[in-house]
Amino acid sequence: MISTADYSALPPAADLQRICKALAVLDAINSPDWEYRYYSYNPAWSDTEQLLEMRDGEGDQMLVLFRPEGCVINGYLHEYDQPNKAQVTRGLPDAFDDFIFGEPVNSIGTTFCLWYTPAHGWQRGIVENEDDGSEELLYIFDGQPATYAEWATEYYTDESDKKPVTAEAVAPIYHHEPVTKAKVLALVDEVEDWTMLATDLQEIGYPYEFS
Repeated sequence: MISTADYSALPPAADLQRICKALAVLDAINSPDWEYRYYSYNPAWSDTEQLLEMRDGEGDQMLVLFRPEGCVINGYLHEYDQPNKAQVTRGLPDAFDDFIFGEPVNSIGTTFCLWYTPAHGWQRGIVENEDDGSEELLYIFDGQPATYAEWATEYYTDESDKKPVTAEAVAPIYHHEPVTKAKVLALVDEVEDWTMLATDLQEIGYPYEFS
């Protein structure tokens, strides 16, 4: 299980970025209503930055910022005490300061923080309490289609007549294959508005072919 105690399974920034885009695409397919999605991706957070946002609607939130220098993960879980932010960000590269100490992170809060640079790989600051809940948010980054499929089946199909989400249907998106109508319909039974889905994919910056 990936956590601040053991983050060796976190992929390099470029691979994590592909996973993040895939998560946003899969959620756009599973949930046409943006309000109920867990994962969203903004490829134009700034001229040089891209951002994944995870929010569960119950107070937990995770932001992953990608910059040319690498990436940084800020996690907040409302049921956990916030540690000393200066400690958990000890050694944070200057390139990430504006994000971690600015908005919206400052208002959201920080219960854990990890960052990646090509020179040093994944790092963390000083973590006095490793029971920080980080595994509850980071596990999805293991790169395994089955991990998302299991979560999405529980979240999107529980107490509904929607078909289960399978790892086989998720895999092409994790492999960054262009989205086709057939790939979408392998995940969900129907799509009410293909134009809206196409717009979502354009906003994520993910290739698709619906003709």
